[in-house]
Amino acid sequence: MDIRSKAAWISVFSNLFLMTSKFIVGVMIASISIISEAIHSANDLLASFIALFAVKTSSKPPDKEHPYGHGKIENISGTIEALLIFLAAALIIKEAVGKILHGGEMLDVGWGIVVMGVSALLNLLVSNYLLKVGKETDSVALEADGMHLRTDVYTSLGVFIGLLLIKITGYIIIDPIAAIVVALLIIKAAYDLTRKAFFPLIDTAMDEEKVKIVESILEEYRSEFISYHKLRTRKAGRESHIDLHILVEPERSIREAHKLCDAIEERIKEQIPYSTILIHVEPAFEDYDRGFPQNNK
Repeated sequence: MDIRSKAAWISVFSNLFLMTSKFIVGVMIASISIISEAIHSANDLLASFIALFAVKTSSKPPDKEHPYGHGKIENISGTIEALLIFLAAALIIKEAVGKILHGGEMLDVGWGIVVMGVSALLNLLVSNYLLKVGKETDSVALEADGMHLRTDVYTSLGVFIGLLLIKITGYIIIDPIAAIVVALLIIKAAYDLTRKAFFPLIDTAMDEEKVKIVESILEEYRSEFISYHKLRTRKAGRESHIDLHILVEPERSIREAHKLCDAIEERIKEQIPYSTILIHVEPAFEDYDRGFPQNNK
């Protein structure tokens, strides 16, 4: 089992435990904020299964039907997770507003305080691990799952503080108010996740930092070719696709030009893992301006 699958399975088991414990305690003490958190964890559990499927599928090599690989399945996974987060937030607000309007009773909050404290700590540990593995492997699905769980840390702490205030003051209305605050934080996380996961589906460029890495590597080989242009990049899950044209002296042999392209490609792959590079070689005229670079011309 590779590290990405291991991380996804840890997320699944963590969310299963938290969903079950929150639901049982929430029903026991009639707390809408804890039941809302149980709904959030159920949402997280489904998202974890989606992430697990995504990391397994995206690792498959290119095939006849998918010659560019399966990387974008991770972006689809992240987008679905974002939609699920929006849905969870809507359900939480609906239940909380109903309790504010119609009232209700709550039993002793002691077990609620315990389960929300455990939830905040466990989600902090698991989300840190997912984000770490996601960044190391450039996995959009794991980063999305990690961001998803990171919101749970804040929401669990919010409910934890709300339950403490209820125990101290006796004001039960704090419970649905805490649930609404939870929902608003969830909506913010869903928006951020949508931006990160969805836009690569329409072939957005790599982030500026990685583009600068490519440009700096081309600068290293400046003395070996005349110029470059039409540099393009796009993301597909953890995979980066880069293509460009370079201009070389007309008398240069195909063997020499090919060797140069291989060297540039290897340097880029060292700096940007999971990247695919395509370099088109063009002969330059003798009077061609040796200005560097000549992008997008």
